[in-house]
Amino acid sequence: MMRFWQVAAILCATASFLGAEEPGRAFVWDAPKVVASVFTADLGMLDSERDEYATNLATQVSRQLTAAKASPASLADSRRMLALALQLSPRNKRAVVVNFQLTMGILPGVTDSGYSQPVLARLILIRGQLLLKQGGEENLRLARFFIQLAAEMDPKNEDAVYASEVQRLDHGAVDWTSITDPAEQKP
Repeated sequence: MMRFWQVAAILCATASFLGAEEPGRAFVWDAPKVVASVFTADLGMLDSERDEYATNLATQVSRQLTAAKASPASLADSRRMLALALQLSPRNKRAVVVNFQLTMGILPGVTDSGYSQPVLARLILIRGQLLLKQGGEENLRLARFFIQLAAEMDPKNEDAVYASEVQRLDHGAVDWTSITDPAEQKP
């Protein structure tokens, strides 16, 4: 009888030791569901510009998650930002790589984009305001995303915060689920 308990104890200890060897995920990434871009050729941006914004947004996601150690709030913000990057350019190398790494539970490496967070926020705000002036359904939609994102990225930028709040008062909250979890089109 004593032999049975010794064997059971050794088996349990071995199993717990082997289980401890496997690295656990430090965070859970709910990857945005982007099959095809919700933005068409009607969007008032060149493909190269869309790709450039996607790269910079994905780089910002890497910086933000690393700095915040993948906190739940940073994961939620990053999911929206990465979804926007993938919607702008679904095959953008940086955005696809960052999304894959996060899906695997790996924090992506931080790369230098040449833009600090406040500078990128200012660029996104200005581009959003230009899209508003261009008009058109897709331009207005992307403008709303850009303006809110600029205010969230740099809350000290009074112009971005004011534009975002006026937009919220006039049109309601931005629907991020339309780009993070777009409804599948049925044939």
